[in-house]
Amino acid sequence: MDEDTRYEAVRSRDARFDGEFFFAVETTGIYCRPSCPAVTPKRRNVRFFTTAAAAQGRGFRACRRCRPDAVPGSADWNVRADVVGRAMRLIGDGVVDREGVAGLAGRLGYSARQVQRQLTAELGAGPVALARAQRAHTARVLLQTTDLPITEIAFASGFASVRQFNDTIRAVYAATPSRLRATAPRGRGAVPRGIPGSGIPLRLAHRGPYQAAAVFDLLAREAVPGIEEVHGGRGDRTYRRTLRLPYGTGIAAVAERTRSPRAAPAHPGGWLDARLHLTDPRDLTTAVQRLRRLFDLDADPYAVDERLAADPQLAPLVAARPGLRSPGAADPAEWAVRAQAGRARSEWLVQRYGKALDAPCGSLTHLFPEPAVLAAAEPHGTLGALAVALADGTVRLDAGADRDDTTRALLALPGLAADVAAAIRIRALGDPDVAPPGLDMPDGRRPWRSYAVRHLDTAREPDDGNHPYAPQHTDSERKPQPA
Repeated sequence: MDEDTRYEAVRSRDARFDGEFFFAVETTGIYCRPSCPAVTPKRRNVRFFTTAAAAQGRGFRACRRCRPDAVPGSADWNVRADVVGRAMRLIGDGVVDREGVAGLAGRLGYSARQVQRQLTAELGAGPVALARAQRAHTARVLLQTTDLPITEIAFASGFASVRQFNDTIRAVYAATPSRLRATAPRGRGAVPRGIPGSGIPLRLAHRGPYQAAAVFDLLAREAVPGIEEVHGGRGDRTYRRTLRLPYGTGIAAVAERTRSPRAAPAHPGGWLDARLHLTDPRDLTTAVQRLRRLFDLDADPYAVDERLAADPQLAPLVAARPGLRSPGAADPAEWAVRAQAGRARSEWLVQRYGKALDAPCGSLTHLFPEPAVLAAAEPHGTLGALAVALADGTVRLDAGADRDDTTRALLALPGLAADVAAAIRIRALGDPDVAPPGLDMPDGRRPWRSYAVRHLDTAREPDDGNHPYAPQHTDSERKPQPA
């Protein structure tokens, strides 16, 4: 989009572009999302930015009305496989906060200077500024939805000091942390304030329509007892699961029912209500990003539907389910093991080798076993080879992994089938453009062939718990093995 086209999107308050770019007004010093309901500024006073961090770096403050820091992430980071896309996925996962710029660069295979240069040139902000913007958003969520002490929030958000935290909040929101907490939304449509022990309530925003029923149907069919559960009637279900996180563990709950703003824009978006229970609040950012990948909340359904609707076979499916998502994985290594093992054996692995939670929550009792544990306990066969490769880094499935390199490493494992590798690439790596072997996937469906698979899958409405395009396993792989 050129700047004139972007300005037209701002004039029409087009929510399709929320998160894809931001605009700032020089006369007010404020930056907004394209759908901001405020009076449209004059064109000569508007500047455009690719990221919120770039706007903040130029001295603009976040609009308190449209909350531009809380929009869905750009769909580009799901599609792009280059160093910028991989870097943005890693920053979203909290790598810079935990490992610094040097750790980010090491994961990407570049020098810190090269990463800084590429991100600044394309996005207008380097990795430190991008991570800072993310920390500020995390801090706002904690300030406005929990009763945690402000000092504790500072460190939970990833800031190195309370002073750095205070300075950043003032710069980004033009308010002190106490003032920001006092202005938390109240009343109808607001995120309810947390109470001690109740976890952190969240709104997981998405753009465009969202076919929640299809996503929850899939999650219910795949759920592995002990680490996942789906309860409630269709249309009002809740998905709950355990999470292994960098600083501790967590339990996430996400509601099926989608919510929309009271004054829906011309191209409505909305959100899923969620709640996180964390043993360490520093894991909030990482947990949120993993849920977003699981539920595919940063997708651009308009671009996907436009391309797939041009296909005669898919057109009626797209018309029936606009905004259908291609779910990812909350824990990529876990999902890779499950793809190879099958659901029944995965349940056995959880009970046999999973780490028991210190405090079970209903039917949620364990974390899925780590690859290193499985590699030591079950070193034989294809599953053992996969566990060893995940444990020693031969196969990388983190947010910054190179998808082609990972696929080659998977196919090099003895006995791992091409359909298993394709399933891992779709779900664990979040690749939107995968054609599983044996399926006719014309190039006209690029770069959204993974979404085409989901449309074909959902249209078949399986009732036996098996994904029509799921990897096929031998009986010995599917059944629990004796100790």
